[in-house]
Amino acid sequence: MDYIKIALAKGRIGRNAYNVLKKAGIGDSIDLDSRKLVFKDEKKEIEYICVKPSDVVTYVQNGVADLGIVGKDTILENDNDVYEIFDFGFGKCTFSIAGKDSQTIYSKDKSLRVATKYPNITKKYFGSKQQRIEIIKLNGSVELAPLVGLSDVIVDLVETGNTLKANGLQVIEEMFDISVRLICNRISYRFKYDRIVDIVQSLDEVKN
Repeated sequence: MDYIKIALAKGRIGRNAYNVLKKAGIGDSIDLDSRKLVFKDEKKEIEYICVKPSDVVTYVQNGVADLGIVGKDTILENDNDVYEIFDFGFGKCTFSIAGKDSQTIYSKDKSLRVATKYPNITKKYFGSKQQRIEIIKLNGSVELAPLVGLSDVIVDLVETGNTLKANGLQVIEEMFDISVRLICNRISYRFKYDRIVDIVQSLDEVKN
């Protein structure tokens, strides 16, 4: 029987996912303290591949991995052709538009300058609102952009809102909720359906 290959995002997502996988009885082969990138469970015929969060969707979409564990934000930012088949329920936060105060962000006569790490999500969202925008792509702390006049607002993930408050910003509009998901390659879902369903059921049984 072929191994079920699972792409696991490194970092906090991977650590939290490990706890769920362990409870479900399918994470025993993973060693978070190891520098190895591939872990095999020969008994259960599962192979874990540890990759950067931004690469999980790529591995799954291209069939290198059957399944992937990654944040909904990464799924939305990537143009992809994968199935979302399970919500782990952790890593909860909200995609939000934030700025210095409760300013008007929609205007037919004005193009809004938006700083973000997520240009694709931002473009699609404001496009659905028929609002013209200029996207300013940043990789660092986007909260700085409105403070120095680089942008009018930002689009970012908000968990507690403490970072926004510390910088004199506030949420102007909540866009949608985010959490960690299990994604599946479309071909794998067809040809390895029974095994994939077994994994999902195991995860669902231990979900808090």
